[in-house]
Amino acid sequence: MSSPSVSSSTSWGGPWPALARLIRLPNQTGTYLLLLPTMWGLVLAAREIPPPHLVAIFIGGSFLMRSAGVIMNDLADQSFDQQVTRTKTRPLASGELSRRHAAILLALLLAVAASLLFFLRPIVTWLAPVAVFLAALYPYAKRWLHIPQAMLGIAFGWGTVMAWAAVQGRLDAPVWCLFGATVAWAVAYDTIYAIQDQEDDRRIGIKSAALYFGPAVHQGVGLAFGTMLTFLTVAGWFAQLGWPYYAVLLGVSIFFLLQIGRLRRPITPSHAFEMFRNHVWVGVAILAGLLAGC
Repeated sequence: MSSPSVSSSTSWGGPWPALARLIRLPNQTGTYLLLLPTMWGLVLAAREIPPPHLVAIFIGGSFLMRSAGVIMNDLADQSFDQQVTRTKTRPLASGELSRRHAAILLALLLAVAASLLFFLRPIVTWLAPVAVFLAALYPYAKRWLHIPQAMLGIAFGWGTVMAWAAVQGRLDAPVWCLFGATVAWAVAYDTIYAIQDQEDDRRIGIKSAALYFGPAVHQGVGLAFGTMLTFLTVAGWFAQLGWPYYAVLLGVSIFFLLQIGRLRRPITPSHAFEMFRNHVWVGVAILAGLLAGC
């Protein structure tokens, strides 16, 4: 007997609404958090506003790869998602979509993303399979690592490496600083995000930094923030950026201190989600600082 969600999907135009929710189309926060570090890489590598065709390619690539990444995540975590309050209504977890539908869409997204490589330098083509491997590996990190958020950061940071290579045709010291900053940033904001699911994660045995840090979550997040700012400062020093960049980093550090202070007190899942979403503006501010400081 069909579930109500399946019947609704069928009567309102087939699986398309469910496929849109599968790739989180109504919520693009994850795309922005993947895209912004790639923009940092493009700007710092070009030392000016980057070529428009590269901006367009990496905007499209970020959307495609984030969409592919969340499908990989849902395919890997279907049984877990069914047991978590926040995720049990996702299309795969609820049974609204079949794994076949998800796999077909995943293949299409990866194919379109691969087609973008024809417009980039050969070095980026060599780096691209690593990005797919990291995206596929991340969903399993929560089974093995106490801080799986680090694997998310590595996956997101690889986009920054590819962006730098697209401009320079090689990899230099500043890009590895941006990579390190992106990893640390993801550990921080995704730990805040994981606060929403602490009780469910503990019950079903999923690892997360929010659980690992426990009552010291503000210290763990603070350490990640500090690491991020250190890497960004060193990147600016390597690139000999001007004072506006460091002024932005000062403003970002104040915002981080406010979030650390908030984490000292109990917070609700909705508040944790709002704190997470605010990190999009952190990425925008750093991008503006890079443009102003170049």
